[in-house]
Amino acid sequence: MSDLTLEEKATNDDTWKHIHRINELLHQVVRILLTRGDEHDQSKLDRPEVELFTEHTQRLAAISYGSDEYKEALKDLAPALEHHYANNRHHPEHFKNGIDDMTLIDLVEMICDWKAASERHNDGNIRKSIEKNADRFNMSPQLVKIFENTAEALF
Repeated sequence: MSDLTLEEKATNDDTWKHIHRINELLHQVVRILLTRGDEHDQSKLDRPEVELFTEHTQRLAAISYGSDEYKEALKDLAPALEHHYANNRHHPEHFKNGIDDMTLIDLVEMICDWKAASERHNDGNIRKSIEKNADRFNMSPQLVKIFENTAEALF
């Protein structure tokens, strides 16, 4: 028999209920993230995006992310990007107020997207992407630090 008091046993019961509830909530987040992974960027596979991305993807790979040349290349992709941002909520451009309107789930998908995109550039680097996107999307220093910490921990 346990040497716990009735009060301690009640506390443990409450603690176990809390632990199980956190487990349920985290599993809910994981299911959402798995769905996001399955559905990520599906709009690129159809018109109007597929034609322009097919035409310009190789060109973008040879250009440094965020450079003036990169920004010029994006102008050629404008119709595809407009459609893409409208249909993919992991992009700040999807929202009226950018990152401020995003959820944590959106942000997780976004930093994974940034990491994968950085791997497509010959000189890609997730840390440089975070730095450039901090300015591009007017990110708070706190959020930048969270992204840097996440990149360090995961990538």
